[in-house]
Amino acid sequence: MNWFLELINLILHLDNHLIWLFNEYGLWVYLLVFLIILCETGLVIAPFLPGDSLLFTLGAFAATGALNIWLLIILLGIAAILGDTLNYWIGHHMGRKVFSKKIRFINKEHLRYTEEFYEKHGAKTIILARFLPIVRTFAPFVAGVGKMKYKQFIAYNIIGGITWVLSLTLGGYFFGQIPWVKENFSKVVLAIIILSTLPLIWELIYHKFLHKAKPLRK
Repeated sequence: MNWFLELINLILHLDNHLIWLFNEYGLWVYLLVFLIILCETGLVIAPFLPGDSLLFTLGAFAATGALNIWLLIILLGIAAILGDTLNYWIGHHMGRKVFSKKIRFINKEHLRYTEEFYEKHGAKTIILARFLPIVRTFAPFVAGVGKMKYKQFIAYNIIGGITWVLSLTLGGYFFGQIPWVKENFSKVVLAIIILSTLPLIWELIYHKFLHKAKPLRK
């Protein structure tokens, strides 16, 4: 029970904790958020990491002056592009066997849904998926499995990565400059976290109970 109370305290006083974190560890925090974005986009086993909410929250926090917004955008943009590139080559290496073999840590339902999304929207899936939880992590992997030409993939990857990071981080930055937001920063961040999890919850419910997916193709 104590851990739950500590978690609530952390969320309710997140601004104070973040200020302490950045004062204590400085540039190491930039490395931490870089690695989180890199893993969420680069590892097919990590779709649960908080990509959207993290970008928006970091932008809002940068509005307080504790972070450099342009350094954040550059670092996280690089992380997003490198992450998708890594994911693409993992999928390219594994190939179609991923659909026929039981591979631990890879959710076949998410994989199947992303392939259907890719079939429907084509190469622009690499851009659209940036704004869709779960699909964001699986889209470059499926592109690699499907042997999408790398020159085409990297172009969409760069456009999608920059657009995703810029829109959410700057959105949070300008939002964080609103006086009421500054005065209620922790409550706003809590609301962002809750709202950002709703699409993920919906996706999980949809895949589990509502979506009748096509059979996996070998």
